[in-house]
Amino acid sequence: MSVLNNAEIKIPFPQNEPVLSYAPGSPERQKLKASLEELKAKQIEIPLIIGGKEIRTGNTAKIACPHDHTIQLGTSHKAGPKEVQMAIDAAMAAKPVWQSLRWEERAAIFLKAADLLAGPYRFLINAATMLNISKNPFQAEIDAACELIDFLRFNVYFAQEVYSDQPLHSPSPIWNYVQHRPLEGFVFAVAPFNFTAIAGNLPTAPAIMGNTVVWKPASSAVYAPYHFMKLLQEAGLPDGVINFVPGSGSDVGNVCLDSPDFNGIHFTGSTAVFQSMWKQIGNNIAANKYKTYPRIVGETGGKDFIFAHSSADVKALATGIVRGAFEYQGQKCSAASRAYIPETLWAPVMEEIKAQMDRIKMGDVADFGNFVNAVIDKAAFSTITQYIDYAAAADNAEIVIGGHYDDSKGFFVEPTVITTTDPHFKTMEEEIFGPVMTMYCYKDADYEATLELCDQTSPYSLTGAVFAQDRLAVNLALGKLENASGNFYINDKPTGAVVGQQPFGGGRASGTNDKAGSKQNLMRWASVRAIKENFVPPQSFEYPFLDAE
Repeated sequence: MSVLNNAEIKIPFPQNEPVLSYAPGSPERQKLKASLEELKAKQIEIPLIIGGKEIRTGNTAKIACPHDHTIQLGTSHKAGPKEVQMAIDAAMAAKPVWQSLRWEERAAIFLKAADLLAGPYRFLINAATMLNISKNPFQAEIDAACELIDFLRFNVYFAQEVYSDQPLHSPSPIWNYVQHRPLEGFVFAVAPFNFTAIAGNLPTAPAIMGNTVVWKPASSAVYAPYHFMKLLQEAGLPDGVINFVPGSGSDVGNVCLDSPDFNGIHFTGSTAVFQSMWKQIGNNIAANKYKTYPRIVGETGGKDFIFAHSSADVKALATGIVRGAFEYQGQKCSAASRAYIPETLWAPVMEEIKAQMDRIKMGDVADFGNFVNAVIDKAAFSTITQYIDYAAAADNAEIVIGGHYDDSKGFFVEPTVITTTDPHFKTMEEEIFGPVMTMYCYKDADYEATLELCDQTSPYSLTGAVFAQDRLAVNLALGKLENASGNFYINDKPTGAVVGQQPFGGGRASGTNDKAGSKQNLMRWASVRAIKENFVPPQSFEYPFLDAE
């Protein structure tokens, strides 16, 4: 029995983790460079971690370095169906003890993890992220360090808010309250390659709420998540609460989704994969495979837009396009990939974009002067370059900036700007997930009609931005584009949501809009039981009006 049963403990009010600058001469720059050299100098073997034990299957994959094919970071063992079932069994075995802990005892583990990440693990996680998924120091810092720290600290605070959400009334002699239970089975967390923070949030958010988890990191991004798993163990996470299971999507996913104990999925990845999982879950529901309806929480793709009004500030708009489209090589689900520019601003905006992009350098993450690095792997390189080649050959489009690519040393794709006279051109409509921006020029008088066009162009609804100094134009965009994005930005790029500031997620083909980084997401990992206690229960069945006069 807990010695704290009679204590009411409050989580400290969270603050966003400060972003270190890594400026020349700064101590953090020196420490990060040292961590990069240390990791490059050794190769590691990454096992599965199931029930706290390291499992080596012998079926391994290379841990790649996208910007330098000669760097070997190590190997990662891959799970097969047998190991996935072991992970499910470990999660279910750990469940009774984990959910029986007072919630603040669970919270303490993740608060400690946040402090470990902010301190001794910071440069290790950042360096691992830079090397394995090719991020520059700033992009790694805002992701692997700051955002993941924020997820841990804010989510335990949001959990406190969820638990404190109780019925408004208990008329005497009744006492009403609710219990926010963990889900009855396990949660399957499926991570993308592009954000260490997302990879860490997907398993920890359900775990904070008392759930146990089978966690599949992206096959191309196992390196930093493994270090984060080791951090969680150091923070005191009990064995089996989160089970780290790298492997192919089909090998891991089919066993998890077909398990009778499956009770939820926390997913970030492609729309097609999420839709196929939803179909599989639906078929299993129809076949009565599950004890209860699973929670399906997913954030998927986007075809994110920047829309400019004629009153927009040219430099702010151009900067929003350059940063929004080309930070982390456009490999963000929120990255801007289509822009609508009024005729009167077209020439000055293009001039400013070219001037800024002339200053962009591309290359190895070890050179801190590079704004752009490599795309994640050969498959991504092939997909992105096919779109560039398509635009180069098209009669109704033109590549005006960039368009070059080379995979001899690493998977490098030059930041590319395409212009088109067709608002339904292929690269205006389809998700590319790379450093490609397509721009369309519209007549100033057609602002409202083009807003409607923007809304109708894409099946996605993740992020979007409007640039305008005219408030009436902003108001019109807010109305016309109400359903076009789950995160909407005014005079800012459509990327960079901050935990506790801009809850993140979208609708339509972009996901379930359950808003990572908010109380709403934590609520999805709890099942409410309403409890009514009657202190003076009735002693007989008669209603008052039945009494004889």
